[in-house]
Order: sequence, then C-alpha cells, then structure tokens
Amino acid sequence: MPSLKLERTLLKKGYPLIAGVDEVGRGAWAGPVVAAAVVLPLDRPDLTKVLKGVNDSKQLTAKQREKYFHIIKEVALSVSLGGASPRHIDRDGILAATRTAMRRAVSMLTVQPKALLIDAVDLSQAVPLYQLHPFHGDSISLTIAAASIIAKVTRDDLMKHWDEIYPGYFFAKHKGYGTKLHQQVLKDNGVCEAHRKSFKPIKMIIEK
Repeated sequence: MPSLKLERTLLKKGYPLIAGVDEVGRGAWAGPVVAAAVVLPLDRPDLTKVLKGVNDSKQLTAKQREKYFHIIKEVALSVSLGGASPRHIDRDGILAATRTAMRRAVSMLTVQPKALLIDAVDLSQAVPLYQLHPFHGDSISLTIAAASIIAKVTRDDLMKHWDEIYPGYFFAKHKGYGTKLHQQVLKDNGVCEAHRKSFKPIKMIIEK
C-alpha cells in the first residue's frame, strides 16, 4: 500500500508543499491522456487515517475510486487536471503529450508546490521544481496514488461523455483501451475522430 515515506523524506529536505502527479490513458487507443496533480496537507495528523484505502487506481474498483475521489477533493489543499487530445498525441507522440498534460496539471494548482512526486515521468525540463520520479509511484506514494484516482475518475467520466458523442463505439465500457469489444467495434465501424491515428493498431486499420 502507498505510504507517506517519500513525502516525509522531502519534508526533511525542506520541501513543505509537495504535489503528486500521475496520468491515465497513456496506453489507450482512443481518447485523451489525462493527468492530475494533488497537494495533500502533510502536516495533518490524521491524514493517513482519512485516506486509508487509497491505492493505485488500477487496484481499486470503480465504486472505490468514486468514493476516494470525493474524499481526496475534500482533504487536499489543491487538486488540478491537465490533458492532451488524440490529435496532440498524434502530433507530438504519447510521451511528449503525457508531459504536456502533467505540466498543465501542475500549472493549474492553486497552491504552489516546492517539489513534485511523479509516477515515472521526468518533468525537470518543463517544470523547474525539485522532483522524484519513482517507478510504480502510485503504489509507493500516497500523494501519487491520490493523483492517480483523480485522473482515472475524471478520464472515465470523460469517456462516458465521448460515448454519447460517438455512438456505437462503446467508449463508456472500454474507455478507449484495446479490449476485445473495442477491437470488434473497430472492425464493424472503423476509426473515428476519437482514435489515436499514430498508434499502431489504429494505423493498421487506416492503412488497410
């Protein structure tokens, strides 16, 4: 389970306000990549108790994520979002688009962090703040885990909206990932504007 070990290490180094940053949707075939940044009140004595159960969003059910989403929003000093569209991803590549989404999320925080904890992405060229980039950070750091939940719930809600814009593609179910359902829909309906045309599975369909 995630803890505040990394956060406490940064506190000892003199960084009182720390933002956790994570993204969702990097591997999807359709839809945006969404990033979230979260600043938690690390001086709150009951913080780990209040956020008990918060974990990497992939380890939680949709119902659990929804529950913690509201708790995090209530507890956090600041929560913000950033995104990059399928066209942005096609133009710049997924890694650059992910960095853009993360940079946008950090820039939208209403509390200015002194350091960042980012899940395995280096933002040092885009954001001039002290940073740590642990692999599987959302299963290590409570702040990154909180950001992963905010990003996941937000993107899932967005894909439900896109489901209405692009009927017949079932984005509310597969969220743009390459599931069997999504593969079948692509065979039946072809590619739509929500798809990332630079991604190999989509590119292969277009070039047939």
